[in-house]
Amino acid sequence: MTPQLTIAEASRLFAARKLSPVELMQDCFRRIRATDDRLNSFLLLTEERAMADASASEQRWSSGQARGRLDGIPIGHKDIYNTAGIRTTAHSRILEHNVPTEDALSVRKLADAGTVLIGKLATHEFAMGGPSFDLPWPPARNPWNPDHFTAGSSSGTGAAVAAGFVLGGTGSDTGGSIRLPAALCGITGIKPTYGLVSRRGVLPLSFTLDHAGPMAWTAEDCALLLQAMAGHDPGDPASVDRPIPDFTSGIGDGTKGLRVGLIRHFHETDNVASAATRAGIENSLAVLRELGATVTDVTLSPLVEYHACGILILITEAYAIHKPWLTTRFYDYGELVRDRFALGALVSGEHYVQALRRRRELCLEMTAAMADVDVLVTAAQPAEAPQIRAVPKWATLEKPGFTIPFNVTGYPAMSVCTGFGEGGLPVAMQIVARPFCEPLLLRTAHALERATPWRDKRPDVS
Repeated sequence: MTPQLTIAEASRLFAARKLSPVELMQDCFRRIRATDDRLNSFLLLTEERAMADASASEQRWSSGQARGRLDGIPIGHKDIYNTAGIRTTAHSRILEHNVPTEDALSVRKLADAGTVLIGKLATHEFAMGGPSFDLPWPPARNPWNPDHFTAGSSSGTGAAVAAGFVLGGTGSDTGGSIRLPAALCGITGIKPTYGLVSRRGVLPLSFTLDHAGPMAWTAEDCALLLQAMAGHDPGDPASVDRPIPDFTSGIGDGTKGLRVGLIRHFHETDNVASAATRAGIENSLAVLRELGATVTDVTLSPLVEYHACGILILITEAYAIHKPWLTTRFYDYGELVRDRFALGALVSGEHYVQALRRRRELCLEMTAAMADVDVLVTAAQPAEAPQIRAVPKWATLEKPGFTIPFNVTGYPAMSVCTGFGEGGLPVAMQIVARPFCEPLLLRTAHALERATPWRDKRPDVS
């Protein structure tokens, strides 16, 4: 097998004629066949489609007509992204035999960029509940240790990228579902600004909290994927009509003069993170200082206020979306997700309106907090990945999460690996920027990755 590559590396090898898209695609399938029976990252492989995509890409590279840096890159789609003629199940018995007739817009745009579709990736059921063991397919497992959790709900994408089965993939993020598995699987994932990437054709969970975005090994790779995915879509009512920048333009420019705001109380007081997580954040801040950044503390409302606001909106909107199936096919859902959805039936209109009002206040608070800083930093996950069989059923309600504040506000946020903790499992931190400042966010993450050794260490999945 060839060494595991990033998207940027593979693209350079294609251009130099030192690697072909067909060779890379075949290598990915060899890895999958050798190992994925232990990781369960894929729900469906599309080998015939992949061969056709890779062969077409190889011809384009040979004739000097490559569509760009994503041409020939093997990817996977979270199984809530509709794929025309290819089963899309949301990892649920409800849609076990569902075959869409149209692609999600992001699926089409990535295909137009020349990517090679390897298959459909595991998720938590309807991007809400997990890990579940009573569904038609098992949950994805962590490549660093298969006995441990991936987090979710973009669990298959996190596992497949970390294991080198794909070089990138799609995720969705309603309360952290890109950043959480990115953190526990040791990869990079970005939740873009609300409205930057179309959600048309992506099965919804919460209309006002859902975001679609990419996951990959590095910030540069996320930038390349985001470039293809971003853009206005009249078919998505939340889509924003604004020019799309070159997300890779600042990659490599460093962080000299960057003003970092540390939300210390989130991970040191409100939900105390593990020692390795806190050390990873402090060490990363020290690196950013060495690169020319300044760091000051920023104080926001307690984390639990953001969490309570976001969770109430999420369960209410999720219940509204799923009520028709909940009233006719309740026991076709897995136990965990049906019980979480059912909570939404208990929320009154008054409480939902109050949550929306509080959301507006929290958005204004975050705008004010960022007046004198360029990015915010806090934890992405509270600790290293737990044992997959030990995750509590109501884990999302037991302690406030670090990621949901930035779904509530719609700010772009990403998870970046900051080292390894207990059991050799990854730890991570979260970087946040102002709306539509993804180039700065990606540049900051890239600078940190280049100045630390963590991108050189891959899980041993042999």
